[in-house]
Amino acid sequence: MPGGRLTQSERRQIAAGLADGLSYAEIARGLDRPTSTVTREVMRNGGPAGYKADIAHLATERRAQRRKQAAPKGRQVPQRADGRDPEAVREFEETFSGIFVGQGLPKMTARALASLYATDSGSLTAAELVGHLQVSPASVSKAMSYLEAQGLIGRVRDERRRERYVVDEGDIWYQSMIASATGTRQLAEAARQGVGVLGAGTPAATRLENIARFLDFVSESIVRAAEQAREILHSKN
Repeated sequence: MPGGRLTQSERRQIAAGLADGLSYAEIARGLDRPTSTVTREVMRNGGPAGYKADIAHLATERRAQRRKQAAPKGRQVPQRADGRDPEAVREFEETFSGIFVGQGLPKMTARALASLYATDSGSLTAAELVGHLQVSPASVSKAMSYLEAQGLIGRVRDERRRERYVVDEGDIWYQSMIASATGTRQLAEAARQGVGVLGAGTPAATRLENIARFLDFVSESIVRAAEQAREILHSKN
């Protein structure tokens, strides 16, 4: 099985496989690479819909160059207090944040969320995020405000009265799913209102009616799945 970085030719094979609707596992077999390598490559570079081989290759070279500049010769990569491999953790956070970006989160916001999930405590202060991500306090504040508004994180005060952003507080993912279902229902209701405006039986109204029915089904399914998942998972605790 070949090792090392993906070549530009391999990236073009990945792009072709995605265009043909192949799964990551199928693409990986064609390259004689681990499925995880293909998954990480795609999610780090725009996701299945946005992956471009040449752009991905250039972005990888730029990331490698930035890492070289950030770690001059003779300087050791700082060891983590938890004993984990710093490079492996960084790679995981990049992959995880790439998935979030593919789902629509802004890049800075995705990086912050991935950082939170990679902590044992499930929480970080604003100052810790600034240091970890090497960005400005304003960037962190904007990212966390967005995540709070989406219901993806919570905010608490620790024993030192410092504000901490958390991802393990209560039913955050459940609440996020319910919020998503609520937004979907609102779209369905707006579509139904459009039916009355455009005139029942017209092509435009029929289109909106179909949209409303589809969104109703989706929102109901989200709520049902969220309720079932919470019940099952909580019963195991």
